[in-house]
Amino acid sequence: MDASRRTVLAGMGVTAFVGGASAQTFGSRNKYASAAGPYGPAAEYAAARRGVSLLVMQDGKVLFETYPNAGAPEKDWELASGTKSFTGVMAALASADGMLDIDEPAAKTLTEWKSDARNLITIRHLLTLTSGLEGAGEVARPPAYLDAIKARASTPPGAKFVYGPTPFQCFGEIMKRKLRAAGKPADPIVWLHGRLFDELGIRPTNWKRGADGNPFLPQGAHFNARDWAKFGQWVMDGAKGADPKVHAALFEATSANPGYGLSWWLLRPGMIGPSPRSGIDGDAIGQAARGEDIVMAAGAGDQRLYLLRKRRLVVARQANQILRAMGPRQLKWRDDEFLRLLPL
Repeated sequence: MDASRRTVLAGMGVTAFVGGASAQTFGSRNKYASAAGPYGPAAEYAAARRGVSLLVMQDGKVLFETYPNAGAPEKDWELASGTKSFTGVMAALASADGMLDIDEPAAKTLTEWKSDARNLITIRHLLTLTSGLEGAGEVARPPAYLDAIKARASTPPGAKFVYGPTPFQCFGEIMKRKLRAAGKPADPIVWLHGRLFDELGIRPTNWKRGADGNPFLPQGAHFNARDWAKFGQWVMDGAKGADPKVHAALFEATSANPGYGLSWWLLRPGMIGPSPRSGIDGDAIGQAARGEDIVMAAGAGDQRLYLLRKRRLVVARQANQILRAMGPRQLKWRDDEFLRLLPL
């Protein structure tokens, strides 16, 4: 490795651990080579794009982890829209507890919807972003729960995929009412702590809330890489304690978007990404993921949790400076480039 490359890596603070032992620097012709053995190319690619953590886990065992730049094992980072994937899991747990059915009309709980076209919207429609609600809301600014449920229907449910926060905030209001009816504290995240996070031994260090005091469900969770990966491992292992039907639905595509399930991205041909600015190129991802079975939680600033289900791998990747990522002179993250750098 030449002196200039060593200087760059030192500046990034790339420190890698493979199987718990410090990895050794190695040379390679690959332009993304770094100090991390077989995961070196992926590690350097991630570090160069504001990366602060990269962790690879297989069947609960950490194969590799690195915390460049401002990262550290115990340090948490905002997941941005990576938070959305918790909503599908929340529905799976609530279903197992008999609180809801994902195919029940949302109007069963949101009684304000019973007298108009919204009475055809199911919980599944909300969490697959096919509800047909008018305007999905501004991506970075979730509406309050009671404002979200005021959204009107503009297209028939199931007909169109529209990315945005409003459906998830509607689900938050459903969960509040379901919890209250079950005699539980009417806070979806307080409930999720006791129902799942405590059992897994993980904990969000922060979860943003709106002016109404309710937790944001489309964004706002902060986790460190190890805890996010543990959550991913639990999901890939079958989500013990959750409803198997809803767990399977997490990864079932809709006719409106073959690349989105119940709050999880499905990396396959035909995938429709969030927006042109998101950096998620559905066509390129579909090509890179051919022959694989990969699902993903993804957030602004290139936060990623990949479940490579054929390989039994969980890959958590976090970055800082979310707003900077959108700048014109920044190295852009591409899921297809990164996935091709992972060793087979």
